[in-house]
Amino acid sequence: MKVGNLEPQSLWNNFIALNAIPRASKNEAQVIEFMVAFGKELGLETIKDHIGNVVIKKPATEGMENRETVVLQSHLDMVHQKNSDSDFDFDTQGIEMYIDGDWVKAKGTTLGADNGIGVATIMALLASDDIAHPALEALFTIDEETGMTGAKQLDPSNISGNILLNLDTEEDDELTIGCAGGIDTTTVYNYKHHPAVKDSVAFKVSIKGLLGGHSGMDIHKGRANANKLLTRLLYNGNKVLDLQLASLEGGSLRNAIPREASAVVAVSSDQKSAFLSFIADFSEVIKAEYQSVEPGLKIIAEETTLPLEVLDKQDYHKIINALYTVPNGVFRMSPDIPDLVEASTNLARVIIKDGEFITKSLQRSSVESTKEDVAIAVGAAFENIGSTVTTSGDYPGWKPDADSKILSLMRKLYATNFNAEPNVNACHAGLECGILGAHLPGMDMISFGPTIHGAHSPDERVQISSVNKFWHYLLNVLQEIPAR
Repeated sequence: MKVGNLEPQSLWNNFIALNAIPRASKNEAQVIEFMVAFGKELGLETIKDHIGNVVIKKPATEGMENRETVVLQSHLDMVHQKNSDSDFDFDTQGIEMYIDGDWVKAKGTTLGADNGIGVATIMALLASDDIAHPALEALFTIDEETGMTGAKQLDPSNISGNILLNLDTEEDDELTIGCAGGIDTTTVYNYKHHPAVKDSVAFKVSIKGLLGGHSGMDIHKGRANANKLLTRLLYNGNKVLDLQLASLEGGSLRNAIPREASAVVAVSSDQKSAFLSFIADFSEVIKAEYQSVEPGLKIIAEETTLPLEVLDKQDYHKIINALYTVPNGVFRMSPDIPDLVEASTNLARVIIKDGEFITKSLQRSSVESTKEDVAIAVGAAFENIGSTVTTSGDYPGWKPDADSKILSLMRKLYATNFNAEPNVNACHAGLECGILGAHLPGMDMISFGPTIHGAHSPDERVQISSVNKFWHYLLNVLQEIPAR
């Protein structure tokens, strides 16, 4: 069966159309114009605001005119990630999808189900002529994944509804009523270098095959961070060998747990055998530690051309010690909400090249004070060696409202439809609701969606049966929206 033949067909075909368009965060020009054209072709009021958010308004169906207006919200951008051996150009190619049992997956890349399924769902509702619903305001925001820019710069005058349904969570039994805020930390250090030692042999050492994943939703799962593993290798290797470090590059986006990292190192020719033995021994230790969570972990050493220059030994120590010291992963669990990560940090990107040592990380917390605390802890590790530390992209969390009217309605409908209670929670991801709520005071908000696993990684997949469940649940919710 083809993806376009899945039910509901209108949703899946909109997802196919969306996935044919490049839509990386901060490069959404094509998808913005696609969405504007979509709304205008339907003859609906369509607005593109100053930052690029698109609002499409659809009147209520007959008999639903007195109901509350509902804002349906999803973000247009997706995380562009691919496996290193995947021959794929996000700028020119559409996502290549296929069906695997009850899942839709992509070939070697992220799927874009986050948040493309939400966008496609809203598109299907806007295009429908046989679905009962109140007045709808579809809000498609931009740059959610790398800065929440669309939500931050929203023009609130384009929105009149009092109920907001955010279609951007990843388990179909969850109703989310709170989320974490976030802040980006960037560090820069200028290091000294000198010529590589003569009669040396060089190797490219790579960490590969990690699961990676969402730096909020997956941060508590004990997965390895490729940057931290490579740091550990370089620290311990230098204790038993005279390692020369030429360069290092690891990770990619701040909101993705790093899956791969590599470094070019050199050792004297008489230490070549000892170096390869160290790599083999280190690899066995790490594989044993992570055997239950990282079955695909690989540590590879390949001989390469000897670089002209390597780091000054003192700077080698400073940089590797700072990387070893910096916290990564769960920083604090919530004392108030069971099993919720309150604060975390992800060492997402490390670059050592051409005299510059750069790190990029993302700190998250549902409490503003601990968000500041973890950002300070990260920055301090690099300030100690003289790095310049800057923060940016700060956005607030979303405080749960247990008395929400839309929550009460959706809990009741979930129990009726599925003979089970939904999991009402707050999440450690950075949803847009906190920012949108600041623009739209009094907005009653909730977030839900179908089951999506592996978001922000090439393992991303969306469950077919869950999409169908989510679709029919959403239609039921729209039919039961109360009168004004």
